[in-house]
Amino acid sequence: MSSQSTLADDDLFGEAAAEMREEVESHLADARAELPDPDAVWEAEADNVLGVLNALRSALDVDDAQEHLRQAKKTFIVGQRADAFDDPDSLEAEVESVEELLTSIADAEELVGELTGTMPQLRSQLQEAADADSTADGETADAETADAETDADAEEADA
Repeated sequence: MSSQSTLADDDLFGEAAAEMREEVESHLADARAELPDPDAVWEAEADNVLGVLNALRSALDVDDAQEHLRQAKKTFIVGQRADAFDDPDSLEAEVESVEELLTSIADAEELVGELTGTMPQLRSQLQEAADADSTADGETADAETADAETDADAEEADA
């Protein structure tokens, strides 16, 4: 009876292992489905750079994909530790591939976020510099006009 029980346990373990692999693969597929559309991160319609950056940052949001990856990794780790997978290396490679892609996207999102915060400040600083320059140019022009008037007045007085 114990050998029959062992056969049944082996069958159940095999079924569970197959289900775990399917679950990992399903979560990986769901993570890939949640990836940004390539055109959405490349093409943009906006009135200014800040609009483009905000649209890009929204397009790079991968929170849902990361949650699916997390679920895939949890199931994979349990199955791997239980030695439940026939070919754990290929499944691990798939998990790592999705994880690397999501890391790249998250890095890009962080950079875009930094630019989104920096660009308005940079524009403001450039505007202040331009205003200061035009004010300085105006003062120089006023001074030159005043000097010319003084010279003209002096010439009239001499004449």
